[in-house]
Amino acid sequence: MARLLGIDEAQFLERYTHETVMGRSLTERRGPHGYDCVFLDRTRVPGKALCQVYQARPMQCRTWPFWPENLRSRKAWDQAAQKCPGMNTGPLHTPAFIRVTIEQMLDWEK
Repeated sequence: MARLLGIDEAQFLERYTHETVMGRSLTERRGPHGYDCVFLDRTRVPGKALCQVYQARPMQCRTWPFWPENLRSRKAWDQAAQKCPGMNTGPLHTPAFIRVTIEQMLDWEK
């Protein structure tokens, strides 16, 4: 992400991340939809939430919304969809695609 933004890693970490008990995390901004990633732009295209670093987004973002906690039940999925207006609006994915996405996320967490 730093390379995409044209800055070095130290600058990126200082400007766009913070330390948490789980490790470094991207900074978030409070807005009308709750807390958004600092790179999520909801103003450029009305009604859309666009990632400013989409090409270099982290695995956590690449695997959304197919996180295990969202796939536990229809209720869990629907609750996540209430917070994310992009869910349930795009193409349907096959179970194989979802399985591979989950496996990538689990590998990334190791």
